Formats: sequence, structure tokens, C-alpha cells
Amino acid sequence: MTSTRAAIVSSAERTFDHHGFAATGMDRLTEAAGVSTRTLYKHVGSKSLLMVAVLEERADRFFAALLVESVDALFTGLGQWVAEEGSRGCLFLRAQGETAGEDEGVSAAVASYRDRLRALIRRVVARDLGHDDERTATQVLLLFEGATSAAAYLGPDSIERAREAVAVLMSAPPHDHDSERKA
Repeated sequence: MTSTRAAIVSSAERTFDHHGFAATGMDRLTEAAGVSTRTLYKHVGSKSLLMVAVLEERADRFFAALLVESVDALFTGLGQWVAEEGSRGCLFLRAQGETAGEDEGVSAAVASYRDRLRALIRRVVARDLGHDDERTATQVLLLFEGATSAAAYLGPDSIERAREAVAVLMSAPPHDHDSERKA
């Protein structure tokens, strides 16, 4: 990525994060990046392509910050991310919502992020438990996503509360689905 393109994408991420995707026009994006409209279009092509570039870059930074080997470290990393980036909720969820799922590029970037997040969580859950457990991984994912969203209105402490809840979940005895069905 050229330095001009990287600067445009970086400033667009902050602008979209603070003002939203739909409410942010090209004038605001060019002003934030300190470039002309022509330069912005030359380096990113369109607002839609810029949104995709922002989401892809953010996903890469997010997963680079979460190179973790345990569920506890996953939530500690999320807490650090929120402390550094702020707590305005999930940018991917906001992008999907603001485009109503109608922008294929944005939808693909969001789906890629979600797949990567599920894989990461499934991996650290399996490592902590010593075996793959999709049910527990889904529960951890729900706590992770809920903490991310709740941090926007409850504050960053919601991440710590989710970390405490996931510790209880991870230490609970395995759930016996067969006996539940027989009852």
C-alpha cells in the first residue's frame, strides 16, 4: 500500500468510526486525509472501495493485536484494544448495518472478519480445554461480541466483566447434551 493510500485509509477509518459510514461524504473524507477529491479517487476508487479497504486494514490490525493463546488473553487483548481505539462498538457491525448488507464488498469484508474471529476463538477455546468444543466457542464469541457492543454504552469495564464471566464459563464442568435430551 502506498503511503498516500495508507494515509487516506487511516484517516478514513477514524472518520467512519467517529461519524459513521452513511453520514460521511467524500468532502469530509478528503478533508480528513488532506488530499484532493481526485487524489482520493485515484488511490481508492470509490467510497465503497474505501470502506472495504478500511475494514480490511482494521481487521488486520485487530488480529495482529490479538495474537493470543488463551481465552483470558483474548479478553485482555480486547480490553487493551478498546483502551487504545475507544469503545464505539464494532465497526464491522456498524458498516454492515449502515449499508443494509447491500454493498457486496462491505459484506464480504465483514464476513471475512467474522470468520477470522470465529476461528481465533475456536482455536483458543480448544487450546484451553484440550479439545474442540463448538458450543463453548460460540458462548465465548457471544461474550466477546457482547462486551464489544456494551463497551460503547457501559464503558470499558464491560470488557473486564465479560472476562470474569468467561473465566466462570471456561472452568465449568462439561455440559452433557445427551442427558439433557433424555430428561
